[in-house]
Amino acid sequence: MALSGRTLRLTTKFWFIIFLMGQLIFAWYIFMLYWKSAALGEFEKWNSATPHLYIKGQAIRNIVFGLHAAIAGIISVIGPLQLVPQIRKYAPAYHRISGRLYVIVAFLISIDGIYLTWRKGAVGDFPAHVVISINAFIIMICGYFTIRYAIKRNLKAHNQWAVHLLLAMSGVWLFRVFLMLWLIINGGPVGFDPDTFSGPFLNVLAVLVYIFPQALVAYYFKARNSNTRLPKVFFSILITLITIGMTVGIIAATLGMWLPRLN
Repeated sequence: MALSGRTLRLTTKFWFIIFLMGQLIFAWYIFMLYWKSAALGEFEKWNSATPHLYIKGQAIRNIVFGLHAAIAGIISVIGPLQLVPQIRKYAPAYHRISGRLYVIVAFLISIDGIYLTWRKGAVGDFPAHVVISINAFIIMICGYFTIRYAIKRNLKAHNQWAVHLLLAMSGVWLFRVFLMLWLIINGGPVGFDPDTFSGPFLNVLAVLVYIFPQALVAYYFKARNSNTRLPKVFFSILITLITIGMTVGIIAATLGMWLPRLN
């Protein structure tokens, strides 16, 4: 029992370390691609990631996406740091202030994300747009309960909902990471059309990264609080496999997608 509990803690910590490193790399990529190019007035570089993100003459649309990208970079750093125990212990004021900011941003980026998803010319197909919209509502629900239990000083429930919120907010990042893993495994696009960025694989992937993590978080807390060994062992194996895949995906995304776009 003690061994399975330690294994659960170690495998989860290892996952979090890889997750944090990947989020920091992604934040750096966002800052360099969107923030730096905006500061230099080179807005056309935004389209190196996704075509038609920047359209000359459409100020409102460009501003909305610019704010969306700016916020994404900030929350990629703030979010994971909320779960670092040392920060909560030694910098409680930072944790409270940044936590409130994170939840506010979560609501704003959810509304903004829905707008970007359903705007004319948005990439992807209808099922993908539906799943992304569901993710936006999940973010707002998680944000609400995270704040609610913080106010009530129910730290156990607050911490659990904060993890739910972090994973919900990380859907876009997870999508990129596991898409690159899929491309590495298959040696190219399989199960979707790279030109229209639509297809059955992308729809399945959207469910796995935008919705499934909520079930995974719930099972983690159930396994951690369980008095039996089996749930802990099963989750440890599952999170180890996910961590391996995530590591490969992060490396592939960094070397094959993020770094080349900065050149």
